[in-house]
Amino acid sequence: MAAAFSLIPELDEIVKNGTPKKRAEAIERISGLFLQGAEHFETQHVELFDDILIGLVPATEIETRITLAERLSALDNAPPTLVKQLAREEEIRIAGPILSKSPLIDEPTLIDIARMKGQSHLAAISERPTLTASVTDVILRRGDRDVVRAVAGNAGAQFSESGYSGLIKRATDDGMLALAVGQREDISPHGLKELLSKSVDMVRRKLFDMAKPKQKAAINKAMVEISGAPKAQLITRDFAPAQRAILALHREGNLNEAALLAFAKEHKYEEAVAALSAISGMRLSTVNQLVLGDRYDPILILGKSVGLEWATVRALVVLRLGPGKIPSGPDIEDARVNFERLSQTTAQRVLTFWRTRDKTKSA
Repeated sequence: MAAAFSLIPELDEIVKNGTPKKRAEAIERISGLFLQGAEHFETQHVELFDDILIGLVPATEIETRITLAERLSALDNAPPTLVKQLAREEEIRIAGPILSKSPLIDEPTLIDIARMKGQSHLAAISERPTLTASVTDVILRRGDRDVVRAVAGNAGAQFSESGYSGLIKRATDDGMLALAVGQREDISPHGLKELLSKSVDMVRRKLFDMAKPKQKAAINKAMVEISGAPKAQLITRDFAPAQRAILALHREGNLNEAALLAFAKEHKYEEAVAALSAISGMRLSTVNQLVLGDRYDPILILGKSVGLEWATVRALVVLRLGPGKIPSGPDIEDARVNFERLSQTTAQRVLTFWRTRDKTKSA
């Protein structure tokens, strides 16, 4: 400890008039002494170094503070005031190591920083080995897509009931988030069922393939419950008014792709299906079954066979999910790529087969 005390007479001069180089050298000497004896220091010794360093560090160059933060981030007896000071730095290279690793940052401090700082600070907090539900509530409220994905994938993070509800809601149009949430071992059976019911087929399959054996069983159970929902919950559709509207459009010469696109964008399901039926020359009931099938491939085939643009086909893919639901980015991109690769000749052959089968059934 004598070496540490020998530095004290120099501190006033260094703090008041010291050059950046002098400050950096002093911090290097003092922090080096602290790190050498950290595991043996008692509370009063740590407080001494805390008092010395908090007077030097704020006015020191960024690179010096970065190095110091990295050194102190893993210590459970680092100077506590200094550590909290570094955690509130705007420069994420300084705050990041402390926020993501330091055991000295308590819950109130984490919550305060999560409320006040930007996305990079939230991302660093999301990496901590453990996070309470009070902290994740703030992260979920303020975090962007990448931050929310990160905290959802943190096995040591806890979530409140409202936190899980928020995660599932955001996962509706984010396939990667849905995969992260679905793999969590602490998700409730009700939450898993809700997540799966709002996810598109591709996400469900990927989630099942990635899941551990125990989670696979839970996913299977949830899917059985979803598929076995009471029939009374199914939507009963009346296509008669839509058919009359489409017939009127046809007579006026206005039944075209623009009309179909407008119906799909406005989530007028009956009108869109009736229009697609008329344009493709297939029975309305058949088109309805194809659109509501387990996969979106039939929509791609129908669209390509009658020469629809991708924008219209995309709107039909979204329409099948229902209002307020959209496919994840990767899912819609897969659909676009498959649509572009599909040749019109192949699509028309399939359409011819469907029409022939339609006639056979109606005969």
